[in-house]
Amino acid sequence: MDPRGPGVATPPPAWPTGRLLSAAARRVERSWDDYLQRWSLSHATLPLLAVLAGGPRSQREIAAALGVSEQAVSRMAVGLERAGYLERRRHGSDRRRQVVAITDHGRTTLAALDDPGAVEALASAALTAAEVAELRRLLLLVLEPPAG
Repeated sequence: MDPRGPGVATPPPAWPTGRLLSAAARRVERSWDDYLQRWSLSHATLPLLAVLAGGPRSQREIAAALGVSEQAVSRMAVGLERAGYLERRRHGSDRRRQVVAITDHGRTTLAALDDPGAVEALASAALTAAEVAELRRLLLLVLEPPAG
């Protein structure tokens, strides 16, 4: 609760660090999604294509690699298949399984969107090179597993 009374928004400089980090992450995620929308992709579907860049996989293998359910993979694959980024076909020896593979269009798209300058600018356009270096250093510290 804001000490100035109900209905008064607390300004960001007064927020706890975790809230600041969460808000910044959401802003970067929205920018990332806007960037990926050029290719009809999102932060959720892009990792599926990245997994397939390593070779064809079953939906079960993709789900395990992404830490999601097979149903989630199936839903994402429908849109990616419709866009021409991947193809699904029956497994050669197990007709119940499907093998999912990236298409040439999917590979070309992954290469096109992987512009380091554009991707870096999504999170750091308002920062100097020194500030970006410091932010990266601090974020890496935050991501380190706790000692003990």
